[in-house]
Amino acid sequence: MLYNTEKEAERVVLVGIDTGEGIFDTESCLDELAELARTAGAEVVGRLIQKREAINKSTYLGKGKIEELKAYVEFTDATGIICDDELNQNQIRNLENALNTKVMNRTLVILDIFAKRAGSAEGKVQVELAQLKYNMAHLTGRGIEMSRLGGGIGTRGPGEKKLETDRRNIADRISELNRELREIENHRSVLREKRLESNIPVIALVGYTNAGKSTLMNTVTGSEVLAENKLFATLDTTTRSLETQSGAKYLFTDTVGFIQKLPHNLIKAFRATLEEVKYADILVHVVDASNPKRSEQMNVVYNTLKELGAADKPVLTVYNKIDREDVELPLIKDERALATMSVSAATGKNIPEFLEKVEETIRSFKKSVCVLIPYSEGRLLAIIHGSCEITASETRENGYYFELYADEETENRLRKFII
Repeated sequence: MLYNTEKEAERVVLVGIDTGEGIFDTESCLDELAELARTAGAEVVGRLIQKREAINKSTYLGKGKIEELKAYVEFTDATGIICDDELNQNQIRNLENALNTKVMNRTLVILDIFAKRAGSAEGKVQVELAQLKYNMAHLTGRGIEMSRLGGGIGTRGPGEKKLETDRRNIADRISELNRELREIENHRSVLREKRLESNIPVIALVGYTNAGKSTLMNTVTGSEVLAENKLFATLDTTTRSLETQSGAKYLFTDTVGFIQKLPHNLIKAFRATLEEVKYADILVHVVDASNPKRSEQMNVVYNTLKELGAADKPVLTVYNKIDREDVELPLIKDERALATMSVSAATGKNIPEFLEKVEETIRSFKKSVCVLIPYSEGRLLAIIHGSCEITASETRENGYYFELYADEETENRLRKFII
C-alpha cells in the first residue's frame, strides 16, 4: 500500500551532465527537472552543470566538480541534490559520501509525484510496483538503508516506513502486485472488448505532460476531469462519451502525459493503461503551443508511441493554448499527422472546427452508402444503429431507408441492400 508522510520541504540543488547528446539541451532538462521538483514539493535553490564527454561511472560528476558542488550545497543550505540522469547504487553511495547529503535523481522524483497523484486502485498498484522495482535495483550495499524503500522528496509511497524486510519480501510483494495488475488488465480488456463491440469510435488524447489534454477533454465532452497547470495532474485513464450535432457518437479517452526520460519501470507498470492508445481509432496529439520546446516535446511523444507499438496510428495534431500571449506564430505543420490544427481548450476557440476534423477523419475510414432494408430484415437495424453513423433516414413503403457511413465489415453485411 502507499503511504504519505509530511516533511519539511527539501531544499535541492539540480545537477546535470552536458554530453552534447539528447533531444533537449541540458539547461532545458534542468528547467523541466525544476518543475518536477516543485511539483513534488521541493524548493529549488540552485543548479550546476558539468560538460563531459560521458558520465563518470562511479561518481557521476568529475572529482573537481564534486568539490565545487559540495561547497555550493553548503552555501545554499541545501538538504539534497537531484541529478537529471538515472544513477546506479554505486554512484548514489559515492556521491552521498562525498557530499554528505541526500542524493536523488529524476526517476525518483517522478515516482514521488506519481505516488502523490495516484487516485484509483489501478494507479496505486501501478505506482507501487514501479517504486518497488526501482528500489529493488538500488538495495545492494545499502546496509541499514535496505529497510528504507525510498529517498524521494517527502518519501511518499513505500518510502518512509521502516520495514524489516529483505529482497525476498520485496520480491514477494512485487509478485503480489503483478497478480493484482493482471486482474486489473483482464478487467480493462473486458471493458475494451465491450467498447469494440459497440463500434463507437475511440479517440485517445496523447501528448507531453501539462499540454492541456484534460482541459481539452472537459471542453469537448462537458466532463469534469481533474485539470491543473501541473505536471502529471492526471494519471488515471478516463473515458467520456460525446454525441455531436450530426448525431455521431464518439468516446474520448484521456491518457497519462509523456515526459522525457520517463522511467522504464513506470512505462512497464502503466503499460496496460498506456496501451489504450493502441486500440484507439485515432490519436489526438495535444501540443502546448506556448512552450518554446514544443518541437522537442513532440519528438518525445512520438518516440514513446513507437515504444508502445502505436507509431502507425492515425494522428491529428492539435496545438493548444493559442490564447497565450507568448505563442509564437505561425505554428509549423506536423508532417507526421493527418492534419494540424490550433485551438484553445481554455477559451473554446476553434473547438467546433476541431470536432468537425475529428468527424471528417473518422468518416474517411468508412464508406458513404445508401441502403434500403426490407421490413422483413428488421434484425439488421440493430447493426446499423450500433455500427454506423447515420446521416439521414426515413420510412418508405418497401422498407427502412438510410444514408450512412459504414466500415468495410458492416458494408459487406449490408451489401445486398445498398441502392
